[in-house]
Amino acid sequence: MSSTDRVASISQHLAPSASAAPASAGSKSNLAKSPKSPDDVVIIAAVRSPLCKGGRGAFKETHPEYIMGEVFKALIQKTGIEPGIVQDIQVGNVLMPGAGVTTARMAALYGGFPNSVPAVAVNRQCSSGLATVGSVAAAIKAGYIDVGIGAGVESMSMYYGPGAMPTDLSPEVMAYGPAAEVMTPMGTTSENVAEQFGVTRAEQDAFALRSHTLAAKAAKEGLFKEEIVPIKLADGTVVSADDGIRVPTAELLAKLKPAFKPNGSSTAGNSSQVTDGAAAVLLCRRSYAEKKGLKPIARFLGFSVVGCPPTIMGIGPAVAIPKVLEQTGLGINDVAVWEINEAFASQAVYCVKKLGINVEKVNPKGGAIAFGHPMGATGARQIATLLPELRRRKEKFGVVSMCVGIGLGVAAVIENEVL
Repeated sequence: MSSTDRVASISQHLAPSASAAPASAGSKSNLAKSPKSPDDVVIIAAVRSPLCKGGRGAFKETHPEYIMGEVFKALIQKTGIEPGIVQDIQVGNVLMPGAGVTTARMAALYGGFPNSVPAVAVNRQCSSGLATVGSVAAAIKAGYIDVGIGAGVESMSMYYGPGAMPTDLSPEVMAYGPAAEVMTPMGTTSENVAEQFGVTRAEQDAFALRSHTLAAKAAKEGLFKEEIVPIKLADGTVVSADDGIRVPTAELLAKLKPAFKPNGSSTAGNSSQVTDGAAAVLLCRRSYAEKKGLKPIARFLGFSVVGCPPTIMGIGPAVAIPKVLEQTGLGINDVAVWEINEAFASQAVYCVKKLGINVEKVNPKGGAIAFGHPMGATGARQIATLLPELRRRKEKFGVVSMCVGIGLGVAAVIENEVL
């Protein structure tokens, strides 16, 4: 069976349920249908590093400020932007010490930006890389700045492990159930979603197999080359491709033991990988881009953040996506490509079915189950992955979304301008 036939066969098992949300809904806005404006927030470029296996991959001994700095260098080279005109750099992260601001500032300076360009670190957990893009877009829209960079980086090799979670939390706060639930382990939330919403192990493995298969196919066809920045390591090795992509069989996935609870359904094969990586997105006001000779490739249309119960945090995209579609005036069927982060197959399957999304439009080059989830970088990475795919398909609208460990959903709508 060819890889194309294999994916088609898998997709038949992931069709929306009869109770799924309607394919399009009424909205209060027509932002997506509005003509181009000098005040539009536009994307000039989006690039990422390769994604490498945490603790075992090519970046296991590479510091995050170096990976992020190399991505910044590539962004400057790709766009030809004068580094000094950038008015803010925001870098998402989850695990870095000192809230990550030292990493952000060092990476910006090493990457070629002068001392006059400010930097800040942002931690909105798994959505940090998208939160930075949304924050920079908001600052441009408000008139505070004209050009900025939303980025993200994570070294899970260096900063992820048993000692990463705090142990000295307030007893008073921990005695309050809703607050204590924020500390629910992510694997447990995956099992909660599967049990509460009836997502079977077979559905999860089928979704995971689809992700693995699509990622391997995309890598073989060179579809990631446009978005990936090669990184040269200290020993001279050049890392130019994701190193976590595997091609398991359905039989192998079915044999894997539950990772988080006895008789559970989330496994190492249908959950996202621990991963190192970085990504960056350059945004401008349209009028400023024209003034500086920068060519927009996309328009940043909308951004939403919505809370949900921490114990079932995986449903985040299902609550955030309707908000951003309402904000922009789009229906489900108006979106050609969906980049929905695959924290766990359980939550991804649920969100796709709940919203009534055609699964063939979801993560067409695979997702985090296949090549990893460097938490602080993932949102920016998804944009870097989305835009070439929209151009390749000659389609207009794409959505980036993810769940967030503390009980949030985040989503953004992006309009391709290179048709």
